[in-house]
Amino acid sequence: MNYYQEITLLPEPEVPLSDIWQKVYQQVHIALVENKVDKNKSAIAVGFPQYGKASFPLGSKLRLFAKEQAQLEQLNIAKWLSRLEDYTHVKGIKPVPDAVSYASFTRKNVKSPTRVKQDMKERAKRRAQKSGKTFDECMTELAETKPGPSDLPFIFLHSQQTKARSPDKNSKYPLFVTMQEFDSDTHGTFDCYGLSAKANDENSAGCVPQF
Repeated sequence: MNYYQEITLLPEPEVPLSDIWQKVYQQVHIALVENKVDKNKSAIAVGFPQYGKASFPLGSKLRLFAKEQAQLEQLNIAKWLSRLEDYTHVKGIKPVPDAVSYASFTRKNVKSPTRVKQDMKERAKRRAQKSGKTFDECMTELAETKPGPSDLPFIFLHSQQTKARSPDKNSKYPLFVTMQEFDSDTHGTFDCYGLSAKANDENSAGCVPQF
């Protein structure tokens, strides 16, 4: 990635930073979908320069990266954020500095507490049938391996497909983001969240400059 554009989020007393992240990233996601280069594939990537370094886990800055300046110009993120101009400051496109490290930002699938509880009940039923133990005994045993809440930073987004299909249904979901540092660029691919499209293969992880 050779060029970047930085977005600073500007919270106000009555508008928390988490709400602004939700609105900004929703628009960024829609913009990347509208400008995708293949099915769920984006030429534009995102970076979180303050990830894990600020009081808010994602900080207050978001960067967009591209190989060519024209790609960021075509995206025209200022247009997509025009309704949020009171809460954002969009800088001009700049070349990436020479001395940088690299990081891969990836979506992490984390089950909701409701889904975890449902899965435990299903597992307890199957275990009870096989072992002859009671359902409550199996639930107690499985509680020892119950995953705890994730401490990864996340952004709430709305599923556009769910909103279109079922307007009355809750379309909100958390997008959990994890970061892995690299010494050099791995030249991977990115999805339409701007995140690394290869979560399990380090050699093809999508990396962005981190500075």
